Formats: sequence, structure tokens, C-alpha cells
Amino acid sequence: MSFNFAPAVYLLCFFTSSICALMLGRSFRRTRARLLFWSALCFGLLALNNLLLVLDLVVFTTSVDLALPRGLVALAAVATLLFGFIWDAEE
Repeated sequence: MSFNFAPAVYLLCFFTSSICALMLGRSFRRTRARLLFWSALCFGLLALNNLLLVLDLVVFTTSVDLALPRGLVALAAVATLLFGFIWDAEE
């Protein structure tokens, strides 16, 4: 009897990045620090990436390949945070 821990790990990653996005968003609303906004947006996109991972590898195991959308969302998350770092460094 073997248990596959991968779906549990994928879901924990989704919940963790969602909670981080929510906490960063709340801090942004309170302080209006722009870097918190960009970080919250990045973690929101990473949560979406993890959700797509769960859908791709757990729900739609053979019928749908979500590798390209997952890659694009991950790229958008990193680009968003990089843009936020550059934007805040200029001022």
C-alpha cells in the first residue's frame, strides 16, 4: 500500500501562496507601500500557477495539458515582481 503525497503537496503550495498573497495585499492596503502591491500580485499569480498545477496533474491527468499556461503564469509572476523591483528602485 503506497500513498502518493504529491497532490497534498500541490494543494499545500496553493494554499500557502494564496495566504501569502492575501497577507501581502492586506499590508499594502494598510501601508500603501508599492513593493507590497507587486509582491501580492506576484504571489497571487503563483497561487494561480499552483492551482493550474493541481488541475493539470491531479484533476485532468490525461485529457488536458496545462504546461504552457502554467509556464506563462509563472513567467508573468516573476516578471511582475521584477517590474516592481525596478519600478521602486527608480524613485
